[in-house]
Amino acid sequence: MHKPEGKKIVVAIGGSSGSIYAKVLLDRLLELQEQTTAVGIVMSDNARFNWEYELGSADFDQYPFDFYAKNDFMAPFASGSARYETMIVCPCSMGLLGRIATGISNDLTTRAADVILKERRRLILVIRETPYSLIHINNMKSVTEAGGIICPATPSFYSKPVTFEALAATVIDRVLDLAGFELPSYRWGEAE
Repeated sequence: MHKPEGKKIVVAIGGSSGSIYAKVLLDRLLELQEQTTAVGIVMSDNARFNWEYELGSADFDQYPFDFYAKNDFMAPFASGSARYETMIVCPCSMGLLGRIATGISNDLTTRAADVILKERRRLILVIRETPYSLIHINNMKSVTEAGGIICPATPSFYSKPVTFEALAATVIDRVLDLAGFELPSYRWGEAE
């Protein structure tokens, strides 16, 4: 396996339910650190609350990544000149999707998403909601037409996951594939 060049990646953790997805994403990025040169993290207030509520801990700030305040417009990825090539929003609420889809840059997350789209780089939104309204679907369409990728937090069962983390990993591994990472993962039709 060839060693890919280091990636500069932004992870925005939105405030919808699904903190397990964010945790598994950060765990995987920790395992893949040799493939990154920078990992910037921004969390909403609700993301911090949900992490503690759903996961029973507030250990999100223990990861060795660069954390930025939700309104820190001096963060490097608030500008296209910093050349962060990928942004993952995980989980992404429908409200956050709507702000991104309409170009409302009212915090660091939405500004960074706007930068990624305007620079024609990779934006991956791990959306969390069910069912979808027509407004949600139209916002997904707008983001897709602007070059973003909608990757619903819809787990798969082919790998027969037996823990919540393993189930969440079926989504996160797919997200990291979309982001261009080399990682061992269950692959349909390949020997285990």
